[in-house]
Amino acid sequence: MPNDLQSDLSRLVARIEREDAPLAAADPYRPYFHLAPPVGWMNDPNGLCRCGECYHVFYQYGPFDPEGGVKHWGHYRSRDLLRWEKCPVLLFPSDTWDLHGVFSGSALVEDGVMYLYYTGNVLSAGAHDYITSGRGHNTALAVCRDGLTAETNELLMENRDYPAGLSCHVRDPKVWAQDGRYYMVQGARTLDDRGEVLVFESTDKRRWTHINTIRTPAPFGYMWECPDLFELDGQWFLCCSPQGVPHEKKRFQNTYSCGFFPLSGDFRSACTLSAFIELDCGFDFYAPQSFLDGARRIQFGWMGMPDAPCGNPATVACGWQHCLTVPCELTQRGGRLHRYPVKELEQLREKPVSPENAHIFDMELRIFCPGRLVIRGAAVVEWSDDEVILSLGAVSGAGRTVRYARTQAQTMRILADASSLEIFINHGETVLTTRYYPDPAARGVVLDGGTAQLWSINRMEIMDGISR
Repeated sequence: MPNDLQSDLSRLVARIEREDAPLAAADPYRPYFHLAPPVGWMNDPNGLCRCGECYHVFYQYGPFDPEGGVKHWGHYRSRDLLRWEKCPVLLFPSDTWDLHGVFSGSALVEDGVMYLYYTGNVLSAGAHDYITSGRGHNTALAVCRDGLTAETNELLMENRDYPAGLSCHVRDPKVWAQDGRYYMVQGARTLDDRGEVLVFESTDKRRWTHINTIRTPAPFGYMWECPDLFELDGQWFLCCSPQGVPHEKKRFQNTYSCGFFPLSGDFRSACTLSAFIELDCGFDFYAPQSFLDGARRIQFGWMGMPDAPCGNPATVACGWQHCLTVPCELTQRGGRLHRYPVKELEQLREKPVSPENAHIFDMELRIFCPGRLVIRGAAVVEWSDDEVILSLGAVSGAGRTVRYARTQAQTMRILADASSLEIFINHGETVLTTRYYPDPAARGVVLDGGTAQLWSINRMEIMDGISR
């Protein structure tokens, strides 16, 4: 049941949203068809699932500060991935094991009940580096039966319950059921600064035993955040966001990386990871999470990047920051993940639009020779026989400059929102995602080297019909 602190925080968040949301909503860079926070800060998607007739998207939410702040779990739900309902915050930093942040986690759905696993963040006072000492990363479980409130919340594991040789950084539980048991993966950082993924097993969803550790033969970054382990058409994949991977000019270009390892063998025992492949080569993509929707696997990502040198000052000035990607279906071809917008999004297409009038649009492009595309005078996409380059200007990029994708482009689909671009190359074989800030009045695309069809996009409906 909610405690007094949760009740106080709930009232405070509701008041801030009532008072500040109108300013955020009036921002010309507010997304038309991406989920964004009502106010404040958004980062990782959490607890993604379909429960009954509704899809649920939870997310890291700092309602008091567009630059970050202590994290809650914000909440949207939908019946069709098109019309969304803003729900009350579900998880608050209000228990002894999560006082300094309800960090990322996942949902397990059984018999119409959502079991929400998350990391509770606790910082101790004193002289700590908060890597080897001073930080509690606690695995916790909240149970939600009505789709809106946490009926119970309990501590499952503390740092002392994890394997030896680890730093304080163990977080982001992803849980699923398989073969009559439950499995959990968590990202970890060792005391010698090596990233890895811990595998746990349970028979009752609450008592967990560490059964395996997955890592590369040679160190690959110092921390693997937000792990997601799943199978597609007989091939297993480990998605994660490694921190500390050395940068290259045309690979691993962001502050932190995000991608997947094809996995061979049984994740519960002997298994090996093939070479890491980036999921996105743009400026803003991190911490994705997927879930099963019948036979298809759907993924959302955070359209942002921790500790990045670029920013979003235009939206911060209006009291909000960041958004999520569109929902994408994951498929595998030849042992490689492809990520492409779910079919439902085509229903947002309003009418064909001429290139000179393109503003908020969905574009399908067929390429027949090297060429380039200029979008609203603010972003340039160029392609050659083996490379695609995305370039942004000093103003439109807000610190973003150029990103490279090594691929031979044959087709592209571009989703252009008020302040974001998602570029899907060869039906999602390679993707470039970025925020950008064109002149709000700017219209038009200029294309050379291909043929295109464009549609204007309706504004996605987001309702605010639920209040405490």
